[in-house]
Amino acid sequence: MSILDEFRSFIAKGNVMDMAVGIIIGAAFTGIVSSLVADLINPVIGLITGGIDFSNVFVNLGDGDYTSLAAAREAGAPVFAYGAFITAVINFLIIAWVVFLLVKMVNRVKETALHKSPPAAKAEPAGPTQEQLLAEIRVLLKKASA
Repeated sequence: MSILDEFRSFIAKGNVMDMAVGIIIGAAFTGIVSSLVADLINPVIGLITGGIDFSNVFVNLGDGDYTSLAAAREAGAPVFAYGAFITAVINFLIIAWVVFLLVKMVNRVKETALHKSPPAAKAEPAGPTQEQLLAEIRVLLKKASA
C-alpha cells in the first residue's frame, strides 16, 4: 500500500471527517461569540462601569500619549492591553460554557440510548402440554380403532 493510499484511507475515516467538521463549525462559532462579546456584552459592561470599552483599555509602557489601543499599536508602542485580554477571557468562558452544554447534551443522549431496554417480546400463547397432546392422540386412536 502506497503512502497516498494510506493517506486516503486515513482521511476517509469517520473520525477525521467529524474532526474537520467540528473545526469548521468551531471557527464559525468563534466569530459569533466574538460578536456577542464585542457588540452586546462589552457595551453593557461599559454602561455598568461608566462607559469603559474593555477592548480599548490599555496601559502605555513606552513614551508618547495615544488615545486608542489601535493608535498605540500602529505606532509600535509597547502596551499592556489588559482590556483585550479581558475580552478574550469572556470569549473563552462563553465558548467553554457552550461546549460544556453540548457535551452534557450528547452524554445524556448516549446515556438514554444505552439504558433503553429493547422492546419486550410478546408472549406466545401457551400451547397444549405434552400430556394433553398424548391424551388427544389416545382419544383419536381409540376412535379410529372403534
